[in-house]
Amino acid sequence: MNLWQQLRKRLQLRFNPNSLKGFVSLVLVGTVLSLSLAACSGTNTSNSSPSASNDTEKKQNAELTLVSFAVTKAAHAAIIPKFVEKWQKEHNQTVVFKQSYGGSGSQTRAVVDGLEADVVHLALALDTRKIEKAGLIQSGWEKKFPNNGIVTKSVAALVTREGNPKGIKNWADLAKDNVKLITADPKTSGVARWNFLALWNSVIKTGGDEAKVTEFVTKVYKNVPVLTKDAREATDAFFKQGQGDALINYENEIVLARDKGEKTNYVLPDVNISIDNPIAVVDKNVDKHGNREVAEAFVKYLFTPEAQQEFAKVGFRPVDETVAKSKEFAEKYPQIKTLGTVQELGGWDAVQKKFFDDGAIFDQIQAKNRR
Repeated sequence: MNLWQQLRKRLQLRFNPNSLKGFVSLVLVGTVLSLSLAACSGTNTSNSSPSASNDTEKKQNAELTLVSFAVTKAAHAAIIPKFVEKWQKEHNQTVVFKQSYGGSGSQTRAVVDGLEADVVHLALALDTRKIEKAGLIQSGWEKKFPNNGIVTKSVAALVTREGNPKGIKNWADLAKDNVKLITADPKTSGVARWNFLALWNSVIKTGGDEAKVTEFVTKVYKNVPVLTKDAREATDAFFKQGQGDALINYENEIVLARDKGEKTNYVLPDVNISIDNPIAVVDKNVDKHGNREVAEAFVKYLFTPEAQQEFAKVGFRPVDETVAKSKEFAEKYPQIKTLGTVQELGGWDAVQKKFFDDGAIFDQIQAKNRR
């Protein structure tokens, strides 16, 4: 028998429900009992304070997921703590970062397939556009941040054997009969697409027409013994397996290796291409997570001189002019005499269609070389 039933039985013994006095007494006692039960209930509610505490903690913390291509890891490791400290001072809120690094193409596929990135920093805008086409990034993302969203950049470097026995000094030398070049497959590697465009650009920028540039690039790829799946495999084939006389690689990778004490032999051709790496907020995810303000603030912070210095320390050419012209980095990153861009080739959509889609120019070159 519960508390209410016990009290009711006792009341029935003491009060006559048929009399007015008894009825009023029952009502009064019932009211007192109800208030007592409510008080007990209130006490139980106050014991659930950890939930309220968790809500407060959530408001005090913000979480961001950064997905980036592998070679940016060292820079972000230095930049993120500085941003966290800055945001804490200005907003009294702690930002917790989740980070993922890997090949740009694989990172792109992961985001499209459900990895809930708030910010993506990728090797080429073509990858960012794939996320846009999947409905995760709003169109016009390039205009939301400085420098059309390009936060890091590099150029292509020609890595040679010690002493450069084949005398490789520029792109034209890669077409010689006695030279073997190591590079990845542009059908599967973002870095390799930049390599292809660097070769193509070298002829276009020196006055060559479509026929001449196609002939040159065909000769170069005929000198490639095997196309690796990605840039890492190409690097391993050249350095660890001793294949080839030359390797095309990002300048930032070579600079970082040199700064770590590794012996490197490379040249920067005077005619080169600007390897531009974009940053973007993944609109659908930040709206879902409710962290757009801090995500956009982080992206903007990456363009500041403070952040750009950290990128420059690990091999990337600064996009901030004051950092680029500083004494520390002006000598480290010599100016390129003739620098081409993807925009001059029509932009990434046009480049993909012309060169890398099935049956496009690269496939035609490979078919010709197999004959």
